[in-house]
Amino acid sequence: MMSIATSKKALLILADGTTYEGRSFGATGTTVGEVVFNTGMTGYQEVLTDPSYAGQIVTFTYPELGNTGVNPEDEESIRPHVKGAIARNITFRPSNWRSSESLPDYLARHKIIGIYGIDTRSLTRKIRSVGAMNGAISTEILDRTELLRLVQSAPSMAGLNLVKEVTTPEVYEWTEPTDPHWEFSPAASETGEPLTVVAIDFGIKRNILRRLVSYGCRVIVVPANTPPEKIYQYNPDGIFLSNGPGDPAAVTEGIATAKALLQGEKPTFGICMGHQILGLSLGAETFKLKFGHRGLNQPAGLRQTVEITSQNHGFAVHPDSLGPDVEITHLNLNDRTVAGLQHKSLPFFSVQYHPEASPGPHDADYLFEKFVRLMREAKK
Repeated sequence: MMSIATSKKALLILADGTTYEGRSFGATGTTVGEVVFNTGMTGYQEVLTDPSYAGQIVTFTYPELGNTGVNPEDEESIRPHVKGAIARNITFRPSNWRSSESLPDYLARHKIIGIYGIDTRSLTRKIRSVGAMNGAISTEILDRTELLRLVQSAPSMAGLNLVKEVTTPEVYEWTEPTDPHWEFSPAASETGEPLTVVAIDFGIKRNILRRLVSYGCRVIVVPANTPPEKIYQYNPDGIFLSNGPGDPAAVTEGIATAKALLQGEKPTFGICMGHQILGLSLGAETFKLKFGHRGLNQPAGLRQTVEITSQNHGFAVHPDSLGPDVEITHLNLNDRTVAGLQHKSLPFFSVQYHPEASPGPHDADYLFEKFVRLMREAKK
């Protein structure tokens, strides 16, 4: 079992040469990735196992990490996908009735490197002012010049297609709904005839799949490179475009597939990268945000209603690139970037945030209900 006494000295360095010294938790070694920050006060396990964080080292702004340990039920995928984790304080002996393992032991088992004991407020302010940039954590290369050289030779997140690293290798059917203990929407149990949804996996989260099943969908998950003809063989009532990591514009195969599927005019719902892919397939452009939106308290809306949303993305759809047949349904109310789209005459819509709320608020769960309603109307 890992403890404070056994943790090693660790070094974090950013691409601009800024250095932080701390102690390691999790695995030992060296890792390089884009350093970003997440402002959530809870849900660290869901963050670590969200495939959208592939290629990134996540700074947790909440100062205490690991207090509730980890458990199998809260994993969003088969393993953690982050390149590394950064924290102010780490708990080596968790206290929670659901805990089955400590966070340091869990990360060590999955060979994920972490650093703690650094000034995460200073680091977050740095990223906010300069922008997200590459960095490295190491317990073995403690020479700053050598570690900086390694960071500066790493590729930028812009132009990087990471979907192929996280998509499912084979087709599978997901049948598990949201656990009844956690169910929060009365509408989810009002299911009629099952609807078949083909979910294209760019890095999908399990709780998205659970919400679709809870709303009465038969969910077939396919790899990101599945051709449109194969998808149509399942005779879907709707198409779901999932979240995922990296630069959406680099996922050319996924964009081409979505473009071809839109010709069939099936109800289509996109979340996060799926939102960006839908925008790109409708002719829009995307751009890289300075430091992205990662947290559980991002306000989104347009007119009379504000939703507090869970977000995790570093790219956005350019509003000026949208065609006259597409309208903006939501804006991120912190920086006015596009947070939701819909086609004016066809049943296509998407949001830049995570309505499955894992972790996060439940304000946007109605979007799953909207998707089901569109499929039922199309079926008639």
